[in-house]
Amino acid sequence: CRAGTKEVAFVSAVTAAGVVHAVTRWCSAGNGTECSCDGSLRHGGSASQGWHWGGCSDDIHYGMSFSRMFLDLPFRNVTGRSGSGLVAMNLHNNEAGRQAVAKLMSVDCRCHGVSGSCAVKTCWKTMSSFEKIGRFLKDKYENSIQISDRLKKKLRRKEKSQRKIPIGKEDLLYVNKSPNYCVEDQKLGIPGTQGRECNRTSQGPEGCNLLCCGRGYNTHVVRHVERCECKFVWCCYVRCRRCESMTDVHTCK
Repeated sequence: CRAGTKEVAFVSAVTAAGVVHAVTRWCSAGNGTECSCDGSLRHGGSASQGWHWGGCSDDIHYGMSFSRMFLDLPFRNVTGRSGSGLVAMNLHNNEAGRQAVAKLMSVDCRCHGVSGSCAVKTCWKTMSSFEKIGRFLKDKYENSIQISDRLKKKLRRKEKSQRKIPIGKEDLLYVNKSPNYCVEDQKLGIPGTQGRECNRTSQGPEGCNLLCCGRGYNTHVVRHVERCECKFVWCCYVRCRRCESMTDVHTCK
């Protein structure tokens, strides 16, 4: 990907979130000597309301700290001209990924009581599935904000008319507009989508309407020959029929 684009922003955020998620899960499983569950919640809760904290709450603080040390230090050590808007953008997007994990923490509970009456509940904090975190960051990607590559006191929007609108810590930022991924560009390593196989009936990213970038698609018939209806014959070999099928294949123009 070209440096500073919204695609790079998304990859940075997902990577940082992934480190937090994996390390925190590893800690909660009792595999680490420097981390474990969140012990600060064990004596909290409201017994009068029929629940209390217990179980093994995910403690994301160590995961967040590890992610900052592992991913941010290389950028913070950069000096000179490159220590500009691109570096600040990468640091911000890394943190946005980590904040997504924290924002989507949820509470799980287990019921206790006679015959499952749920008279008392034990609750603990847990991270959301990484799929849900990914969907959240995908939404942020689709609404990412272009910023100026000239870093002054702080990050600022490129559009002067929008500079008074604050930038949120969960927003994804980019400096450079994305290239046209539909058209081949060998210099940038973009293969384009011409000749790509697509799904005519899908409305998703693999669908012909989206993947072919409005250029349309070609359809040709492919003949498949394979062994089928195989049976074991005593003794001792397998007898099969030779089956043929015809399939429509769609490729982008």
